[in-house]
Amino acid sequence: MSKAIERSSLWGDQQFVLLASARTISVLGNGFARVALAFAVLALPGATPGRLSLVVACQALPQLVFILAGGVIADRVSRARLMVGADLVGAAAYTGLAGLVLSGHAPLVLMCMLALVAGTATALFAPAMDGLVPLVVQADRLQQANGQLRVCTNSAMLLGLALSGVAVAWMGAGWALALNAASFVVSALLTTRLRVPGRAPKKSSGWDDLREGWREFSSRQWLWVVVAQYAVVVAALNANVGVLGPLVAEEDLGGARAWSLIVAAQALGTIAGAGLAARVRVNRPLLVAVLATFPAALPIALLAVSAPVWLTALVMFGSGVAADVFGVLWATTIQREVPEEALSRVSSYDWFGSLALAPLGLLVAGPVAGGVGTQTALAGSAAVIVLATCAALLSPQVRNLTATPRPEVSPAVAAPTADEGTSP
Repeated sequence: MSKAIERSSLWGDQQFVLLASARTISVLGNGFARVALAFAVLALPGATPGRLSLVVACQALPQLVFILAGGVIADRVSRARLMVGADLVGAAAYTGLAGLVLSGHAPLVLMCMLALVAGTATALFAPAMDGLVPLVVQADRLQQANGQLRVCTNSAMLLGLALSGVAVAWMGAGWALALNAASFVVSALLTTRLRVPGRAPKKSSGWDDLREGWREFSSRQWLWVVVAQYAVVVAALNANVGVLGPLVAEEDLGGARAWSLIVAAQALGTIAGAGLAARVRVNRPLLVAVLATFPAALPIALLAVSAPVWLTALVMFGSGVAADVFGVLWATTIQREVPEEALSRVSSYDWFGSLALAPLGLLVAGPVAGGVGTQTALAGSAAVIVLATCAALLSPQVRNLTATPRPEVSPAVAAPTADEGTSP
């Protein structure tokens, strides 16, 4: 491949465009669902903070339970086909949620069951997506690709969040959930057109694959230390976004529109952060990534003191910039340092560890807020983010790992095998 082609924009690569388009459309729908689901539950007769916690925890729990299986499956079959199936399962779940809300009869048990299905789809999708990127782009363009993918998805999330408050107020939460379901169908259709290199059939068992993935994961101190850090960080962030933030918005800030403005400001920051991270070159990417976690605590602390919406939104913008600097550097480091054939399994251990405390954080957020007050619960969430990040910086590998790209076969010249071939 000539240097001129290597320097060309990724937007001239049809396969990358298909992948970016599929992700952008599904994330646009998720922007609606993030706000719509919370306020759909809060609008139900007899709604309480505890009920909201239960529904969002049911969505998060399968992501933890099934994520390792998703990683094993993604390293054994076509990752593109697995993503298509996960998109269709997610579409079915959100169609059901939308139907319940629109019907005016939404039993809590059914809401929880459909939330479980939606979470299962995410568990199957995420490791496959993480492992698919190196099969679509060159190894030396991974950081650029990860950054541009995040610019697209974060832009879509921003648009979805910006419109979600208006959509919930004008159309109702049910129609917002229906738009999310439709976005998953379009994403699946686009993903079916991806053509990716295959791999030879595996003779090992799923349990052997799982153990091999654990060896790849546990042998890298930097990897499990940051994952342990994010087990705490994600629990605190999810409690804020899923429960505590909507509660304080409902109590003190003006409801769904105010909360949509705050989370949209964060999404706008992630666009800037992803664009920055796609271009920045740092010698110690993990050190920079972990340091970029500290700003996540600031907007939560402002919510704890019921700061003005404009100030909280401004700080949320800054935390969004930092969050995607972390995300791009972290994803690129894993893709560079971990062998491709084990990438989805290692990614699944990353997801599993990072989500380990997320259901607990969501489940207890409502009752804790009811017991000690929403502001106190938010202050505690900010504190644990700071403490977990300080602990991660104690690792020498986190502080000292340098960016050393691993040479790989170009996706453009890797031949499909009879086992995987192309996606449908």
